[in-house]
Amino acid sequence: MIQDHSEHAAAPAAMATNSSQRVATKLLCGNVLLRAGLSQLLSGTGFDMAGSTGVAPDLCIVDATGDFQQTLELIRETKAQHPVSRVVAISQQFDVPGVQSAVDAGVDSFCLATSAREVLVRTLELTMLGERILPSSILRQLLTQEHSPAGAAQVIPLADHRMPDPKVSKLSPRETVILQSLMGGDPNKVIARKLDITEATIKVHVKAILRKIGVANRTQAAMWATGNLREAGSTAGDFREVRRLS
Repeated sequence: MIQDHSEHAAAPAAMATNSSQRVATKLLCGNVLLRAGLSQLLSGTGFDMAGSTGVAPDLCIVDATGDFQQTLELIRETKAQHPVSRVVAISQQFDVPGVQSAVDAGVDSFCLATSAREVLVRTLELTMLGERILPSSILRQLLTQEHSPAGAAQVIPLADHRMPDPKVSKLSPRETVILQSLMGGDPNKVIARKLDITEATIKVHVKAILRKIGVANRTQAAMWATGNLREAGSTAGDFREVRRLS
């Protein structure tokens, strides 16, 4: 079970403590003890599990400690139902083939069940910002393979080699700029000041953006933009940064 080192935890980043940016979080976990532990560890952060009932989740935390094939199927079903949701897998250990299969199924990041609370929270925060997080043990294996002639071809490309969502083309240049500001967490007042237009006009643009890209709120819009606006401006061979947290 994840260890609670909250007494030594650093202050979580703003996204996890700002009540105006709650992240609807769903636990896909059959282990009662693990579920209770995760609920306690995330209490007081911006990852809202109590209020996520009946709401499309922004983030899904998956217990990957059980049957791996069943877990992969659960992840695929979840991504089919909620394609814009981020997914973080938690387990006692991970190996490179398992990580590759999980990434293919739709997992964004991985966190060891033995990680400290601050590592878990920071992993969730960075995942919501579009990063992919790997345990240091997996990172070491990847680096070893990368420098090995025999294993170089086995390095996992963490970037998503997919075309940008076609809905990108529906956005006007002004809407794209506003969506980029939403990615940065700017409120309407700040965006209006940047663009020298009224706050009421920004609200109209935001509603149009949500409708065009098919999401329900600003948080989901920022998540969609993180994956699609960046992808549209990058090449298929790019690798996203892997941050070492544990």
